[in-house]
Amino acid sequence: MDLGYGTALLTDQYELTMLQAALRSGTAGRRAVFEVFARNLPAGRRYGVVAGTGRLLDAIEAYRFGTTELDFLTSRGIVDEPTAQWLEKYRFTGNIWGYAEGDCYFPDSPILTVEGTFGEAVLLETLALSILNHDCAIASAASRMAHAAQGRPIIEMGSRRTHERAAVAASRAAYITGFTTTSNLEAGRLYGVPTAGTSAHAFTLLHDGERNAFAAQLDALGEGTTLLVDTYDVERAVRTAVELAGPSLGAVRIDSGDLGLMARRVREQLDSLGATGTRIVVTGDLDEYGIAALAAAPVDGYGVGTSLVTGSGAPTASLVYKLVARADGPEADAPMRPAAKRSVGKPTRGGRKTAVRRIDGRGVAYAETVSTGAPTPGHRDRVLQVPLVRDGEIIGREPLREARERHARSVAELPATALQLSRGEPAVPTEYVDGDPPR
Repeated sequence: MDLGYGTALLTDQYELTMLQAALRSGTAGRRAVFEVFARNLPAGRRYGVVAGTGRLLDAIEAYRFGTTELDFLTSRGIVDEPTAQWLEKYRFTGNIWGYAEGDCYFPDSPILTVEGTFGEAVLLETLALSILNHDCAIASAASRMAHAAQGRPIIEMGSRRTHERAAVAASRAAYITGFTTTSNLEAGRLYGVPTAGTSAHAFTLLHDGERNAFAAQLDALGEGTTLLVDTYDVERAVRTAVELAGPSLGAVRIDSGDLGLMARRVREQLDSLGATGTRIVVTGDLDEYGIAALAAAPVDGYGVGTSLVTGSGAPTASLVYKLVARADGPEADAPMRPAAKRSVGKPTRGGRKTAVRRIDGRGVAYAETVSTGAPTPGHRDRVLQVPLVRDGEIIGREPLREARERHARSVAELPATALQLSRGEPAVPTEYVDGDPPR
């Protein structure tokens, strides 16, 4: 996808200062392997969801240093002239593997592996983390909300609660994990996410009375529309809505008060008026816990905004991008050696990793095996990393519906405890194996 803008400066300055120093020392051309992973899931969460891969591939394709970018960097003294000349020719020519978008992940899952020269690969750190940290956080929260909804439609409507571009990414991530529609039209245009929306309280307040507002909306959108019934008095509004639209009124929306109690009262009233097919949609600061609390209420759909776009309390996935292997020298055939941090509280495991999800005879995942050897899955197991970029060519693009379908399959193979909203340990433990994992 052509983003319509460059992404080269969507980065931290230290990526370029490291590059400049590596060019001077002659180490920028050494082969290197970086990995993206999370040391832990957000407190109490039992699984994470990979999202943003497609956006990252688009951003890598647009990662180019043109005249505007180079003039800025040189005029500010951020890079010297030799570095600017190197950046002018920059194209990522390495390889990238990663967990397929929509798949679940766990602590230390190598969800992205970037292999290339140090200079090429280090420049992608901030870009990769900014996209994946945001989208994985949103998708992980959205997945919990979608499962709490128990198959009832759930609408993403958080555009007014976040940055305008983050809203588009959030809509995309939510759709991957089970949301049915979004209010964000740019997400619909760019990614084909189904869109929905009717009216706010302002529309009712604009008119000389609620009856006139409902009549105007029905005239414009038809009897299948959703009428907002809590601007004044809910009972009176429902009665007016059915009088005007008839029993074929599509839906009513409740945005305030005790949603469970109001939904039961509105359902009884609708049924008594013959509008047995009219649906009830509830909105208003919902999160996965609020949705779950309404499971027994006669609610037909939910709208979620603030909690979705803020990751329901975990706005970042806390992913890191770490060097795990590097060549001994600049030669193409120079041997690779593991690289690892020893920092207190932030150690890393050296060596390029592969990952296999172990599946038992019932089709349930019981372990995530991470190894520094080649993956050797059993006949039920899944190799988790797929090729995304080969020799600089993007090969991992796919329709968004494939990521959505994959997510449904991935969650279906998790243990039942994964879907509990109570705090707990990761649903699938991570096992480490040096060399080839056991069959």
